[in-house]
Amino acid sequence: MIEILRDERTGRADVLFDRPAKLNALTVEMWRALAQAYRALSAEDDLRVVVLSGRGRAFCVGADIAEFETERAGREKALAYGETIHAAVSAIAECRHPTVAAIKGHCVGGGVEIAAYCDLRVAAEGSVFGVPIKKLGLPVDYPELAALRRLVGPANALELLLEGRLIDAETALAKGLVNRVVPLDAFEAEIDATAARIAEGAPLAARWHKRMLRALDGSPPLSEAERAAPFEVFDSKDYRIGTRAFIEKRDPSFVGR
Repeated sequence: MIEILRDERTGRADVLFDRPAKLNALTVEMWRALAQAYRALSAEDDLRVVVLSGRGRAFCVGADIAEFETERAGREKALAYGETIHAAVSAIAECRHPTVAAIKGHCVGGGVEIAAYCDLRVAAEGSVFGVPIKKLGLPVDYPELAALRRLVGPANALELLLEGRLIDAETALAKGLVNRVVPLDAFEAEIDATAARIAEGAPLAARWHKRMLRALDGSPPLSEAERAAPFEVFDSKDYRIGTRAFIEKRDPSFVGR
């Protein structure tokens, strides 16, 4: 369900979410495969650029909520699941090669988080963005929240999280969530052109620029206790209410505990 394509002639690799019937919602195994894919690609010396996209009508709608009642049932399981997600997005962030998120259709929840870890984000007109996690009764984890905050700033990050509304591509552009928006009929050509422009540059310079910017963005690391504290919500009644309501396709009625 994670497909990797390589073009040795151009030095381009494509990573594709391949679960179109579920709008590319990621299972636990897909998160693990995503991490493995980016670690393997990062180790290849001949690559120049990695493009991430989704098959069908969506880029990615994030984690598969249907798994939450088993895979994220309570704090301890949620911590383990969170580490699986963090391993995947870290592999994207730490990839030595420039990375591009080619976003067409829905880019929601974890899809936004994944895109935030790519170096560039190019969206097709008609794409939809949002982080409606408020409906599930759980917070975004620190690493993914940090990536979103770096892109759009704290005020816009809170707007997306607190309101939970979906926004169009032009609004996403105005907030800094994407680099540019392209007409749908020109989207594939623009992705090809973007990848070609990156690939024709000096790969060592590109890798150094990525490392240097990460160094400039350094901050004191969270303690283990601080990192784990938000996962207490996975033992809450609200988390169970939100997850069950999502699966049953109805509005949740949260109780605040």
